[in-house]
Amino acid sequence: METFNDYLWIINIIGFIIYIINMLLYRYTIDKEVDGLLNIISLLGGSLGIIIAILLFDRKSEKENMMSRVYVTCIFIIELIIFIMFKFNIIDGFTLNIVNFFHKYKFLLTYLGIINFITFVVFALDKFNALTHKHRYRIVTLLGLSFIGGSIGGLLAMYIFRHKTQKDYFTVGIPLIMLMQLVVIIFLTNVCN
Repeated sequence: METFNDYLWIINIIGFIIYIINMLLYRYTIDKEVDGLLNIISLLGGSLGIIIAILLFDRKSEKENMMSRVYVTCIFIIELIIFIMFKFNIIDGFTLNIVNFFHKYKFLLTYLGIINFITFVVFALDKFNALTHKHRYRIVTLLGLSFIGGSIGGLLAMYIFRHKTQKDYFTVGIPLIMLMQLVVIIFLTNVCN
């Protein structure tokens, strides 16, 4: 286990350093890309280092960096849950009985219904505002609503209203958020029984 902890330290330090290099490349060069390398480092367990670098040096969200932020955040949460499940041996008695979990915690199902409805409406309003050249909702707002539980409403609105379907941070980001939320629900199903 000590070797694994050393590995996590090293990969997160590498993620931190590579993100800073990537940030500087975006600011000062034309070719500006090591995003693929950052994605690999994130998958290898370095997402925490990348998130720390973002929080310390690059908090401004822009269209150009939105997909990588959604990706790294979702991967971090999935990796954190997997780490906790192995570290605290939650794997014993592992279950996928999500129906019983929602039956026991009905308030969570109610919350998910409400936040998905709100997200659907906000996406619809943003599409209407785009057509009428009125005030638009920020990308962070739309992704944030999806992230806090409204991903199904966001995905439905995207395809019903044909809104944001050309933007990878929505077409790839929202399904990735949904995957992350599924992992969180499975984790809660096993922890809260």
